[in-house]
Amino acid sequence: MSLATAPQARAAASRGNDVWRRFRRNTLGMIGGVIVIVMVFMAVFAPYLAPNDPADQDLRARRTAPNVQYLLGTDEFGRDILSRIIYGARASLIVAVASVAIGLTLGSFLGALAGYLGGLVDGVVMRTMDLFLAFPYLLLAIIIVSALGPGLQNTIFAIAVWTIPAFARVARSAVLQLKERDFVTAAKSLGAKEARVLRVHLLPNFGSTLLVYASLYLAYAILMESALSFLGLGVQPPTASWAGMIASGRNYITSAPHIATIPGIAIAIAVLGFNLLGDGLRDAYDPRSAKG
Repeated sequence: MSLATAPQARAAASRGNDVWRRFRRNTLGMIGGVIVIVMVFMAVFAPYLAPNDPADQDLRARRTAPNVQYLLGTDEFGRDILSRIIYGARASLIVAVASVAIGLTLGSFLGALAGYLGGLVDGVVMRTMDLFLAFPYLLLAIIIVSALGPGLQNTIFAIAVWTIPAFARVARSAVLQLKERDFVTAAKSLGAKEARVLRVHLLPNFGSTLLVYASLYLAYAILMESALSFLGLGVQPPTASWAGMIASGRNYITSAPHIATIPGIAIAIAVLGFNLLGDGLRDAYDPRSAKG
């Protein structure tokens, strides 16, 4: 590490410690973090945590209420709901993380480019983003998946397209505020290329904002995936999906309500966890927002 970068590294480490210290004091943020960690743990170690194969059917135990053998009961085909809940976390996380990662990468790149270059590039990029924002988000996703066909990959693509404009607007706004600052002017005067100015001098100053938005949009992505799967356009059987479980169990809502309500509770807890985590990160990175 050179002498020039050593102070920057120490400053970044000190800021990181401050953010972590503020986040630890946020009880709701920590609760959200625990929920997210548990969900990730379930998804990664599903084969070891699930008591049964999520696809195994026992027709003699159809629509069994929660008991000692089946802690969360069984569905209309006699499949263990607990095992399907654990495996369903995989589908929700894969769709949410992949779609938000794509939206974050493309959206922040396009937004930063538009804000930094301005002029025609800014006009073309942002008017395109406005065009996507003109569609209701669920309708846009339904149109894309209907055109491409249902399935995991197309669901990820549809949700990613929906998230790109949001990240583009955030990145553009941040770059417009930062590009006239003295440290950017100094970097340009020293001969730094535009790509380096964006990557080294601008991105670190609004990366935390993008991180907070990404954590919040993970919750929205789970809801979007749930809506598409409930309509039969998202994750397809026999893959375990929380919303798919709700869709198949809605016909038994009076005789066996646990089939639909338990995966619904799982979706609500997952969304709550990511929302609490996002709020906690926002308050940790910007202490003034905690009082706002």
